[in-house]
Amino acid sequence: MSVNKLESPRLLALACGVINMRTFKIECPECKSPAIIKKTHWVDKKLGVLYCGCTEVECGHTFVFHAQFSHTLSPSGMAGKKLMKFLIDRLKPEERQIALDLLQGQAS
Repeated sequence: MSVNKLESPRLLALACGVINMRTFKIECPECKSPAIIKKTHWVDKKLGVLYCGCTEVECGHTFVFHAQFSHTLSPSGMAGKKLMKFLIDRLKPEERQIALDLLQGQAS
């Protein structure tokens, strides 16, 4: 039985789908080859524990990587809409009408 072996870490990474400009890339701390995220555990919405494995067959290093949200560069356009919906959902029907009238410029 013949087994095709990918000699290059880059070819192996490409075969595994690691080389993609839109994916989060992890580098093996031992050999600097691309690593695959095999499992993710989210501690909360801003901290993730990533279980990774090196794509270099000879290395085979498995390791844990922590990913943490740091700060916002550009605020989400959805933030204001979510806040507005949250507030409107908590208004009484007559208060909603007053808010609608205010938004439409019809309030006296």
